[in-house]
Amino acid sequence: MSSLNILSGGAAQGLVASLQPTFKQRTGLDIVGHFGAVGEMADKLRKGVATDIVILTSALVAKLTEERLVVPTSIATVGAVETAVAVRAGDSKVSIGDAGALRATLLASDAIFVPDTKTSTAGIHVAKVLADLDIADKVAPHLKIHPNGATAMRHLAASDASRPIGCTQATEIINTEGIELVGPLPPGCELKTVYAAAIAAHGARAEAAQTLINLLTAREQNDLRARAGFL
Repeated sequence: MSSLNILSGGAAQGLVASLQPTFKQRTGLDIVGHFGAVGEMADKLRKGVATDIVILTSALVAKLTEERLVVPTSIATVGAVETAVAVRAGDSKVSIGDAGALRATLLASDAIFVPDTKTSTAGIHVAKVLADLDIADKVAPHLKIHPNGATAMRHLAASDASRPIGCTQATEIINTEGIELVGPLPPGCELKTVYAAAIAAHGARAEAAQTLINLLTAREQNDLRARAGFL
């Protein structure tokens, strides 16, 4: 099957899926590959996994540029994504208006679903927030860590806990059925992560990769990016 190979942070999965029909119409190619924690995706690229395009945090793309694994002139900003809180569909919205309210909500939850706290952008930040709020040890028994945000949110949707919540990037929350976005983390705890796309240095389909980058960043896609959770 003719396809474009992608390695992407989970934050961009919904946006890429929404653009796939237009991309295939223009190129005749499907989009296949991996979406997940950005650190894991970068490691796949380093290990030689067939890749034509990456969509990762701007900071990580810059690092991969230094490693000569992406084409510097192809780098384009897709947009920023907020780390946010979610609840199961139908559950009461929790209070996260300030750091104190977020702390109380986290302490009251009997299951907290998060992505990998060592390789994912949101997971690393959640671990920092818990430490900053001085509750890391207190909530540790309730922390449900999954490989990436999308997986964590699917488990939140299926949870039978009494007061579960989730915390990952807003794009992954919006793209998951059975959960609802509460809102971004409050001031002092917030994180906005900028994502960028780039052509892989050793990819086989540079022209098609550029076509997808053009779609991802086109002005006429502003509304689509916003609906997917990009600022």
